[in-house]
Amino acid sequence: MNVQQKEKGFTIIEVVLVLAIAGLIFLMVFIALPALQRNQRDSARKSEVSTVLASITTYQSNNRGQSPTDDASTFGKYLDSTVTSVGGTITLASGTTVTRFTGTISGSTTVSGITQDNIVFIVGAKCDTDDKVVKGTTRQAAALIQLENGGGAYYCQTS
Repeated sequence: MNVQQKEKGFTIIEVVLVLAIAGLIFLMVFIALPALQRNQRDSARKSEVSTVLASITTYQSNNRGQSPTDDASTFGKYLDSTVTSVGGTITLASGTTVTRFTGTISGSTTVSGITQDNIVFIVGAKCDTDDKVVKGTTRQAAALIQLENGGGAYYCQTS
């Protein structure tokens, strides 16, 4: 009788197939990773906008309804314990700057100066669409920042 003995081990096709699958998995991870990082940075930006609006509300409550300025010595202490002010611009610990919109609001007004690293706040306004605000009550405030995801879309929140 002639008995064939089967050799132990992997064929070259099995090895190539496993490497191809592993390569696809790594490729998917490296493609998804930047999008996840952008989402995380945008979430941090939205959180900072909420912090600015909460600080405006606190400032108004403590100062008989007066509107905050973009001066770190008065309004900055409500934002963060480590803010700095250079030339009227408040810089948070994260490096994001906070500036006050000084233009006039009439109808639906486009807010200028909004970037991914600069929050612009407007007291007496509320969000309309994208980077536009409309006149609101004196106790309302809107804050805007530009996001990375969505092709440079803007995020606007009203207090």
